[in-house]
Amino acid sequence: MAIPARISSKHQIVIPREARRALSLGAGDELLIEIEEGRLVLYPRPKDYAKHLRGLHKEAWRGVDATQYVKEERKTWE
Repeated sequence: MAIPARISSKHQIVIPREARRALSLGAGDELLIEIEEGRLVLYPRPKDYAKHLRGLHKEAWRGVDATQYVKEERKTWE
């Protein structure tokens, strides 16, 4: 869904009400900006990065003994 917005003379963008409501954004909330393939992507900044990243790619670690993995990695440092 594309929602139109305009850049002001001060280079500011007003986030339309329907977008703010959909993402539960309020005054003072911070956004992160990424540029992807010529597009500007805005998304809410996580309040707690540790909580946000918890479990990321957990499927890649299924069946892996983390302690053993770390021991093997450390052997390669020597």
